[in-house]
Amino acid sequence: MSATSPETGPEPDPPLPLAGVRVADLSRVLAGPYATMLLADMGAEVVKVEQPGRGDDTRSWGPPYAEPAEEHREHHSPGEAAYFLSVNRNKRSLAVDLKDPEGLAAVQELCATSDVVIQNFRPGVIDRLGLGYEEISRRNPAVVYCSVSGFGPGHQPATRPGFDIVVQAESGLMATTGPADGPASKVGVALTDVLTGLNAAVGILGALMRARATGRGENISVSLINSTLSSLVNLTQQALVTGTEPARVGNAHTTIVPYQAFPAQDAEIVVAAGNDALYQRLCTAIDRPDLGGDPRYATNPDRVAHRDELVGELSATLRTRPAEHWMEVLVGAGVPVGRVRGVLDALRTADASGDDVLRTVEHPTAGLLEQVRAGFRMEHTPAPMTAPPLLGQHSAQVLAELGLTAERIEDLLRSGAVQQTDVRSSETR
Repeated sequence: MSATSPETGPEPDPPLPLAGVRVADLSRVLAGPYATMLLADMGAEVVKVEQPGRGDDTRSWGPPYAEPAEEHREHHSPGEAAYFLSVNRNKRSLAVDLKDPEGLAAVQELCATSDVVIQNFRPGVIDRLGLGYEEISRRNPAVVYCSVSGFGPGHQPATRPGFDIVVQAESGLMATTGPADGPASKVGVALTDVLTGLNAAVGILGALMRARATGRGENISVSLINSTLSSLVNLTQQALVTGTEPARVGNAHTTIVPYQAFPAQDAEIVVAAGNDALYQRLCTAIDRPDLGGDPRYATNPDRVAHRDELVGELSATLRTRPAEHWMEVLVGAGVPVGRVRGVLDALRTADASGDDVLRTVEHPTAGLLEQVRAGFRMEHTPAPMTAPPLLGQHSAQVLAELGLTAERIEDLLRSGAVQQTDVRSSETR
C-alpha cells in the first residue's frame, strides 16, 4: 500500500527487491521450483521451461486437484494438481521441446540473457544440451548458475538419484524422527526439498549481490543431502561432540525438559518450557508448586536426568482439563504452548489470528484459488501474487521477447516443438 504525504499525495510503492532480474527456471518437482517461487515473490521474472504435453512432473501428481471452473471442465480434467500449484505462482510457462534444434536454441538464448539459471537435470545431460555453466557463462560471465541435485557434484556414483525420502534416510533425519520405542519415521512433508530450495535461494541472492557489484557470476551447487545435514544443527554437533548417535525421543527434545507434546483432556498440546524461569511459570500456572520446588527439577540438567518422573507428573495434571483451558492459562502466564492442529485448521487459525498467511488469486481455469504466502514479510513492499501458469501459457510471448518472429513461432507451434495454451479457451496448440 502506498504511503501518503500531505504535500505530494500518495507515494508510489518502492520497486520489488528483484525487479529486473530474469530467472531461467529449468528445474522441476520441488526444490528448484520452490527456490524460484521465492525469487518470484520478490519480483524476479521467472520463466519456467517445461516439456510440451507433459510439463513439470508435479502437474500430474494428484489427486488432489483444484477442480476447473464450469466453463473449463471440457478442456481441463480433472483440474490442476495441488502439488504443482503449491510452488509455481508468479511464473511464466514456456513449453518447448529441447530435442528440437530451434526450440533448444531459444532456451539457450533465454539462459544466456538471464541473470539466474537454475536446473536439476541428471549429471551430463545439461552439458550435452549446451545449457551447462561453462557454455552459458562463456556468453554471460555475470550469470548466477545454480545446479540442484540429490547428492552433491562430488558424490559417487555421480548418477545416483536423490528423492526426499531417500535423503531423509541417508541424512539421519529419519533416524532422529519418531517415537523412542518405535521405528524411524519420515517427516510429513518433503522437508529435504524445501530446505534445499531455501539454500538455493540464499546462495543465488548472495551471488547476485556480487554479480551486480563486480560483473562476476557464480556456479552454485546445492544438494538435498548437504542441505539436510546442515539443517540438523544441534543434533549433528551433538553426534560429533559425543561420538554417539542422538537418541530418538518422539515429540520430546533430547536436551530440554519439558519440551514436548502432552495429552490434555480432549486433545494434545505442546508445552515448551525452554529455561528454568519458564519452567517455574509453568508450575505456577498449572497449580503444581510442588514440582516447582522439587530439587530434582530445579535446573534443566536436573529435569533431563529425571525426565520420566517429571513428564509423568505433568501429564497427570494436564489430562484433567481440556486443551482450550490450558491454552488460555499458559498463554496468559507467558509459557510457550500450542495445540496440535491439522494442516487446514492451522492455516485457518493462523490467518484468523492476524498472521497474514493466505492470498486469493484468480487462476485461469480453477477460478479463485487460495495460496499460502512465503514465510517472510516486507513491510514497505507488497508481495506480488499471480496464479501458477498453465502449461505453455506464455510460450509465444517469451519466444517473441527472445527475438523469434511471429512466423517462426507459428512454425514451432505447428510442428509441436512448442506448446501454447490459450487462457480464454483453455485449448492448447
